[in-house]
Amino acid sequence: QVQLVESGGGLVQPGGSLRLSCAASGFTFSSYAMGWFRQAPGKERDFVVAISRGGLSTYYADSVKGRFTISRDNARNTVFLQMNSLKPEDTAVYYCAAQRGIKHRTASEYDYWGQGTQVTVSS
Repeated sequence: QVQLVESGGGLVQPGGSLRLSCAASGFTFSSYAMGWFRQAPGKERDFVVAISRGGLSTYYADSVKGRFTISRDNARNTVFLQMNSLKPEDTAVYYCAAQRGIKHRTASEYDYWGQGTQVTVSS
């Protein structure tokens, strides 16, 4: 069975940092681009960041450029999201997702999704 399990969410003050992890299993991790999406209450699910299958290309939403960094460890079937300089508007449920294709910014192209982890940036 395919599993994507996020961890590392929590409560943080504005300006703080969190590191999210997504542990993947049940599919050939290195054949899939990986992305992070987020959804705040009452809002659409938005693209945050993605990384190509080999990890050589990354794609960032404008709202997180310079603050968030995605990385992956194909040997450990894990993708990470380092979040720095967090803002209240970053508050959302963060979802890890995997896609076999290369439409990295498009949620509907992702094949597998995690359960989400809550990130709350208080003010």
